[in-house]
Parts: sequence; C-alpha cells; structure tokens
Amino acid sequence: MNIAIWIITGLLALAFIGAGLMKVAQPRAKLAASGMAWTNDYSDAGVKLVGLAELLGGLGLILPAVTGIAPILVPIAAAALTVIMIGAVVWHVRANDTKGALPSLILGILALVVTLTRFGPWAF
Repeated sequence: MNIAIWIITGLLALAFIGAGLMKVAQPRAKLAASGMAWTNDYSDAGVKLVGLAELLGGLGLILPAVTGIAPILVPIAAAALTVIMIGAVVWHVRANDTKGALPSLILGILALVVTLTRFGPWAF
C-alpha cells in the first residue's frame, strides 16, 4: 500500500508543480486564451497566488518525505491541495462547466487519499 501512496503522491506532485509553474510563469490573458476561463474572474495577483499555492503544495508532497525534514508537512500539503481543488470544483460547477470540474475532482480525491493515508495508517 505504501508504494501505491507514493505513486499517487508523485503523480499529484507532478500535476501540481506543472500547473503551478504554468500559472506563475504565464500572463493571465494567455492562460484565459488557452481555456482557463476561471482566470477572467480573478486578478493577475490572484492567479499567481493560486499558482504559487499549487507549486508549493506539489513540492510539499515530496520534499519533506524525501529529505526527512518535517515529513508531517506531506499530509498538510495534501490537505491544502484538497481545499484548493474543492474551490476549483465549486467554480466549475457554478460556471456550468461540469466537464471542466472532472480533473479538479479527480485531483482533489487523490489529494484527500494522500491526506488520510499519511495522517493515518501509513504516516511517516
């Protein structure tokens, strides 16, 4: 089971680090033009903040466990990413974009699995 949790955690980390870097590095207008309609509802700083939170959360899924420095941060990062994905799902549903909510829902569920397992029976 521990290997499965590590695989899920690694995939989540890749997804959130990639998504976070994209939001931090690209202008909001370019993100909106690429299909991220939600960016039109937020300021440039707001989009960058979401990207930074995703980037740090993705790093927080891996680095504490790998370095052995404060591994309790892994489930905390996963919990924070779960909250971010709940917000993303809510935005998509309110915008009548249920198809767009699916990736956020899947990432949120996987982040919740990491949260519960790393706080629970497979903690570090």
